[in-house]
Amino acid sequence: MINSILGFSIKLLLIIGITFGLHIFILTLIQAPLFGNRIIAAYIVNYILAIIIYSTLHKLKRKYLDILGFIFMGGSLLKFVTYFIFFYPFYREDGSISKFEATSFLVPYIICLIFETFYLIKLLNKKV
Repeated sequence: MINSILGFSIKLLLIIGITFGLHIFILTLIQAPLFGNRIIAAYIVNYILAIIIYSTLHKLKRKYLDILGFIFMGGSLLKFVTYFIFFYPFYREDGSISKFEATSFLVPYIICLIFETFYLIKLLNKKV
């Protein structure tokens, strides 16, 4: 179990690190503020939540295999709640959410979601 979670964490760190580098590179190309909009926090929070969600799914797979998809959706709900508590108020301070603010959270969210979904499928296809 630990090896699976550690492997997931390392691979996700690699993917999220590359994505962060590309994100910063694109912001540099378009001469946008690099580290504004809580971009670092968004990447870290999404990474940590993805590990927590995967670890929970991995731990519960034997006992709750039939409802693992619903538990996964609960993890997505946790991410949305985190966004609305910690990021949304900051982004709405000026009355609107800019595309830079939106992408600062959505890019790592989508990358982690895709990665988690892929690993959930692998987890569901493994024999218990």
